[in-house]
Amino acid sequence: MTDWRLAVDIGGTFTDIVLLDADSGRVVVEKTLTTPSAPLGGVRDGVTSALAKAGIEPSDITRPIVHATTLITNALIEGKTGRAALVTTKGFGDTLEIRTEHRYDMYDMQIEFPASPIPRELVFEIDERTTATGEVRLAPGEDELDVLARRMSGVEAVAVCLLNSYANADNERLVAEGLAKRLGVPVCASYEVSPQIREYPRMITTACNAATMPVIGPYLEELERWLRDSGFGASVLMMLSNGGVISAADARKVPIRLVESGPAAGALAGVWYARRLAEERLFCFDLGGTTAKSCLIEEYQPELTNEFEVARVYRFKKGSGYPCSVPSVDLVEIGAGGGSLARIDDLGLLKVGPDSAGADPGPVAYARGGTTPATTDADLVMGLLDPAYFLGGEMPLDLERARQAFQPLADGMGTGVDEAAVGVYEVINQNMAAAARMHAVERGIDLRGVSLIAFGGAGPVHACGVAALLEAPRVIFPVNASVLSAFGTLVSPVRIDLARSMVRVLNAAADGDRDALLDEMRDEGRRILAAAGADIENVRFRYGLDARYAGQGNEITVWVGEGDAWPVTSEETAERFHQAYERVYGLRIPDVDVEVVTWRVAAWSDAPPFEVPTLPAGSGTATPYGTRLARFRRGEPPREVPVYRRASLGAGDRFSGPALIEERETTSVVPDGWTCEVSADGSIIATREI
Repeated sequence: MTDWRLAVDIGGTFTDIVLLDADSGRVVVEKTLTTPSAPLGGVRDGVTSALAKAGIEPSDITRPIVHATTLITNALIEGKTGRAALVTTKGFGDTLEIRTEHRYDMYDMQIEFPASPIPRELVFEIDERTTATGEVRLAPGEDELDVLARRMSGVEAVAVCLLNSYANADNERLVAEGLAKRLGVPVCASYEVSPQIREYPRMITTACNAATMPVIGPYLEELERWLRDSGFGASVLMMLSNGGVISAADARKVPIRLVESGPAAGALAGVWYARRLAEERLFCFDLGGTTAKSCLIEEYQPELTNEFEVARVYRFKKGSGYPCSVPSVDLVEIGAGGGSLARIDDLGLLKVGPDSAGADPGPVAYARGGTTPATTDADLVMGLLDPAYFLGGEMPLDLERARQAFQPLADGMGTGVDEAAVGVYEVINQNMAAAARMHAVERGIDLRGVSLIAFGGAGPVHACGVAALLEAPRVIFPVNASVLSAFGTLVSPVRIDLARSMVRVLNAAADGDRDALLDEMRDEGRRILAAAGADIENVRFRYGLDARYAGQGNEITVWVGEGDAWPVTSEETAERFHQAYERVYGLRIPDVDVEVVTWRVAAWSDAPPFEVPTLPAGSGTATPYGTRLARFRRGEPPREVPVYRRASLGAGDRFSGPALIEERETTSVVPDGWTCEVSADGSIIATREI
């Protein structure tokens, strides 16, 4: 009897598949090129190949299939969303254009913002009014809904975001249900997507959700149809940005919650390894084909944020994107990956990314039509990759074509092809290290001394270079690092984070209103988790709040504990807020009331446990299977570097850099100055010599 589990992760360049037998710990992986125009194509090819490698049939997969994807992120970044309309209260039709009136760069006279996901001509106003206290003063009529529906002919989805609907959703529910009945297209309302105070964040979140419903809905229908026709005996769970999973049916309603599902899965895999390796603090470094992501694990948990900005015009400027109010793993993401394109800018400086070759045409070495050199081409020219062993030899790379593509870039730099390639390698490392430092500084975190875990197809190639820049003492190369995000979905809990705005001064008088609201949120959490296959008896709850001192305009989030009810008194809650406020701002204001704006409940059920087998012991001294000429730094000649096959390494084997460790899906690059040891679980631990 076997317990096979299947995970899928659609990336910008590759689609990753992981099959896991939880009884034996056997893992089978597959990596195929993503098919952006028809995502199911890459998924189907990858899953079919993985099943054949494992020697099993679709019917052997009986547990839910867990799926992460970049479809939502890419659709918003590229503007390839559905034709969606927005309905809002009369007089508020310009909210998406006005935004918050905040300028992320006050000195930029040509300041840019991303185009609204719903154009102004598809924004409609309706005559209704709900007060800030939740009193319905004016409800929309049926005749008005009839007129509205006729004006929306041809739209693929509708967002409804009415004034003060977070306080009372009756009008919003009436409009949403009425339009869904009349139009027959997906309709989402802000009380379901983001029932929180502040008009623009609530509206842009709902608008992004509606604009991506026509993207995710047809794909999931096609996927479920193929799985059913192929004989799979399992449902589909979708990975969320907060590190949890929900049913495909619920994901169709709130696709905006999937916006960072792939990186979140990687963070959960990082947590799994942090616990196994007793690394209480661990820096996750994920470099894929299109983007690079990183986040910090502290006390064996990733930090969560309640707002994630999507589609930034400027990658380092907060406020230049869509500030979506969705719970997400707090990470930094930049356009740096294996497909990132290199060029000389107007100032004569070498730039790499954020534009990417993606999967089609891909880097020049893929020989699929690319002409501009990318990061993977640089790695190949440097000798870090074996052109005959990419994807285990199934996808050989064209070294000569890559070298030719680098010639114009080298001419522009006034150097040789080899030096230009090393320059690209170093720029990618610097870009990722700079983004990680900035993200850490914004949160008051010092990354020095924190170990780094590397994954993604290109992560192990660049990890030691980034680690040296961040002064990280150790780099962990886990088993199957290239598909670790897909693996992370298999260790992710079924989870949903809920938030409801209800403004109350924190005192005993507010406890009754709070408890009634929490009852509703717990019921919703149980419903969503039950739909995802969780055992209701094992659902756990964690509570938090967004609070401020009365009269202030911004809040901080404070988590207060777990249980079946609010776990602390009003006085204890206030003290926890004072402590958190003092950590952030360096003072407390004890004679001012604490005002709660939003109440939060995290509901989750742990993933089924499993163990991976221990790696057999090695001889203690690793033996390379050959050598290869490779370069690591500018100004240095190529040198003969030992090449190891990862499958031949045993627990306890040791070796020193420079070294190249090859496996089918990636290559781990260890420069000189690092020593390596293979751990019992198969991870390679590289330690930097002081």
